[in-house]
Amino acid sequence: MALLLWGNKSFGVSGNFRTLCTLCGANQKASFFKFDWKAQRWNLWVMVGTILGEFIGANFLSDDTAVSISESSAAQLRQIGAVDAGKAYLPEFLFGTEALTEPKSLTLLIIGGFLVGFGARYAGGCTSGHAISGLSNLQLPSLLAVMGFFIGGLVMVHLIFPILF
Repeated sequence: MALLLWGNKSFGVSGNFRTLCTLCGANQKASFFKFDWKAQRWNLWVMVGTILGEFIGANFLSDDTAVSISESSAAQLRQIGAVDAGKAYLPEFLFGTEALTEPKSLTLLIIGGFLVGFGARYAGGCTSGHAISGLSNLQLPSLLAVMGFFIGGLVMVHLIFPILF
């Protein structure tokens, strides 16, 4: 928010990746990447700072990697295969490398990644940006985008997810 208010610079991960892709030569393939990336160098420093902050937080500021959940919730999760429920932030059955060896999981990851990227670009920002920044600024497009995200999530969980799994 400070970048927008005092530096008149919009912030977003898509801006960081656009700058990074242009730096790597994407401007030779698509007109979207043809801009003065040197004027957007600060985007790369924000990205470096984010990665560095995540590394410091994960490796030096976290003693316990267990999630505090009730025993009844952990028991229910164990029944569906989450053997490390309540013991780790990233359960192995969800975030393990086995997902990359199963064709169905890999296909869903690739399609999901494409849809998330396309949706963020099409909506003019990611879900977090619209929900936090857009709604706090009372922007109607952000309200409509967040409503769409919510409805899409409900459709996925209640209609599509049961068909896939």
